Amino acid sequence: QVQLVESGGGLVQAGGSLRLSCAASGITFSFNAMGWYRQEPGKQRELVATMTSGGSTNYADSVKGRFTISRDNAKNTVYLQMNSLKPEDTAVYYCRGDYGPYRYWGQGTQVTVSS
Repeated sequence: QVQLVESGGGLVQAGGSLRLSCAASGITFSFNAMGWYRQEPGKQRELVATMTSGGSTNYADSVKGRFTISRDNAKNTVYLQMNSLKPEDTAVYYCRGDYGPYRYWGQGTQVTVSS
């Protein structure tokens, strides 16, 4: 059974940094793409950043220049370095792995940025 487990969330003051990690287990393949999404209460889940197995990245405009996605393909692990955090970055952050038509989600980790 495929599982993605996020870690690294927490409470931080505005201007601070956090590093999220997402480790996949129970798989015998490499994800075509891995990424991070976030969701605030009452809002739709939105893309934060994605990275393909070839290294191509895509970022939401709101996080460009502040967040950096990276991944270890051999370990099927993806990271999100978040710097210069703002209160509006507060959300539950979800990891996702894509393999062909399949989408695998983690359970989410809370990030709270205080002003």
